[in-house]
Formats: sequence, structure tokens, C-alpha cells
Amino acid sequence: MFKQLLSIFKKDSLMNRAYQRSFDMISNTHEMFLKAKKSLRHTEDNQIDIDIYDKDIEINRFEREVRRNVLNHLIINEGSELPSGLALVSIIIDIERIGDYTKNMVELAINHPQKLEGKEFESDLQRVEKAVSEHFLQTRTCFEKSDKELALRLLSDYEWVNRLCDDIVLKLVKMTESNIPPGEAVSLALYFRWLKRINSHLRNIVTSVANPFDRIGFKPKQQK
Repeated sequence: MFKQLLSIFKKDSLMNRAYQRSFDMISNTHEMFLKAKKSLRHTEDNQIDIDIYDKDIEINRFEREVRRNVLNHLIINEGSELPSGLALVSIIIDIERIGDYTKNMVELAINHPQKLEGKEFESDLQRVEKAVSEHFLQTRTCFEKSDKELALRLLSDYEWVNRLCDDIVLKLVKMTESNIPPGEAVSLALYFRWLKRINSHLRNIVTSVANPFDRIGFKPKQQK
């Protein structure tokens, strides 16, 4: 879909600004994620060297800016390019939700007495964290280049993340005997759940490259 939309974005200043701002939002949320993860998982004092709440406010401001630019573009063009505007607005909603989940991670870090350890799930947790961070970078590249082939590969490559997160959350819920204290189990379950949701929103962004507007957020149809 975005191959057709890129020409629209690049020739119109309002849509181009909105499009470029979406890249800023992806980069900012990735930075928020990395800082939140470091605070939660790798520091005892749970300090964070950026103001995550200021970043969240900035993300929200960018979202409103994109909406205004898209709306003004559509008004000027009498709605003739409605699909492109709706697609971009849909994407920035996903980016904003990622920002919310990273803020949740910081709030957990602030209230967690020490760094969060995965215990028997540590290797799986590190694997998921690494995948989500890589997914951020790949998603931006895919979106910026409107690379459908890369989009399809990413949707396949990172599909396992959600399944694994769900499996571990269910294991934590069902545990009756474990060396993980209840507070730690709750914290781990929340963290795995948020990692899954961040990964899901990144997948939604990627589907905008592979799918028509009505299938953004859904798996691409198999070619017959």
C-alpha cells in the first residue's frame, strides 16, 4: 500500500511533515523502551537518565501534530487522498500505544524494589527483549522504505514473540510451587505482557506496508 502513498507524502508538504514526524515517534519510543528496560532490568536503584513522562508528552504532541497535518491536507484536497491520511493516522496510534507501554515499564521499575530478574525464564526473557529491540529498528527501515518484501519477512520472523510471551504468562499464572516470590511473578507477567503488546503494535505498523488499508493490523492474505 505504501508504495502508492509515498509519492503523495513526498509531493505534499503537510503530508510529508506528518510522515517524517512518524519516524521521530518510532525513534523516540525505541529510546524510551531501551531506557525503561535498563532501569527495570539492569539497575538496582531504578534510576532512568531521561524523563520518560516528558518523552510521553512529546509523543502525544507529535500525534496531535500528525493528525492536524493530515486533516488540513485532506481539507485542502477535498478528501481525495483519504486512504493515505487514514493509514498514517492508524500507524501513529500504534506508535503512541507503544509509548504508553514503555511508560508502564518505568512505573513498574520505580515501584520494584530491585532489578527484575527472569529466574527460570531469564533466557527466554533476554531473547524476547533482544527481538523487540531489533523489531523497532527493522520496523522503521521497513516503513521508511516501504519495503513489502521486508514487511512480510518481519511478520514471519517476529511472530514467535507473542506466542512465547503468552506461554510464559500462563505458566506464571498456573504456578503453585516456584522459587519466584508472588511479587516477582506478577512483575514478570506484566513485563512479558507489555513486551508482547509492544511487539504487536510494531507488527501493526509493518502490516501497513504489506496490506491495503482495510487489512492494517491483520495478517496478509496468502497469495493463491
